[in-house]
Amino acid sequence: MDKVKKLKDILRKMSRVAVAFSGGVDSSFLLKMAKDALSDENVLAVTAVSETYTGSELRQAKRFAKDLGVRHKIIYTNELKDRNFTKNPVNRCYYCKKELFKEMDGIKKENGFNYVLDASNADDVKDYRPGSKAKKEFKVRSPLMEAGISKDEIRKFSRRLKLNTADMPSMACLASRFPYGEKINGKALRKIEAAEEFIKKQGISQVRVRCHGNIARVEVEKRDIKIFVNNRICDKITKRLRQLGFKYITLDLEGYRTGSLNEVLK
Repeated sequence: MDKVKKLKDILRKMSRVAVAFSGGVDSSFLLKMAKDALSDENVLAVTAVSETYTGSELRQAKRFAKDLGVRHKIIYTNELKDRNFTKNPVNRCYYCKKELFKEMDGIKKENGFNYVLDASNADDVKDYRPGSKAKKEFKVRSPLMEAGISKDEIRKFSRRLKLNTADMPSMACLASRFPYGEKINGKALRKIEAAEEFIKKQGISQVRVRCHGNIARVEVEKRDIKIFVNNRICDKITKRLRQLGFKYITLDLEGYRTGSLNEVLK
């Protein structure tokens, strides 16, 4: 637990923090550590709600913050009004994070917090993360990364703390379902959210429906690919996704992996 001690030491030196809190595995662990290292009045969880953030994620975030007893502020952002974002360039995440951190920087200054924190971890340096530029511009700190804590370690430490997020599937902004260059719009975002929620109801916890125009490329964990061999379930999913507007439904045989749409950049 040396890394946990290091993390708490980093947080104690910060004194007062506002945490960018999505309700996912990483930000939930960070929020718990911030609460343990600092008194309640020195920690604020901030959740940004927009069309790229699912309703189930918001419900999870509210539950976790309430159970933890941490102050929780909901803010609303509208990336879809920013053409730089909706055009979906390779640095799309920069524009999203810029809006988020601008809002949080204002909250920090208005409430006397010393730092804004995000839950980037040590593994994130291995992937393409254009949002890190916005972090630097607003001097956002990433304590999990500073402490050298990886995603697997976050899950391990979360289990020890009996956090209900420990084995929760990884989450990501719905905009990550679009190939770079394909425009993002509210209708398509709602279609993807509905498609993923339906597939989860078939007993599949980790799923991404990548939207390639009228083609849905479904990613699930490799162990769950066998579920699609069941004709009844396969037909059920196909029927529902066609109802939502997809013309062709495909299953990615490589399975779910983080940042699969970044593979074209390598």
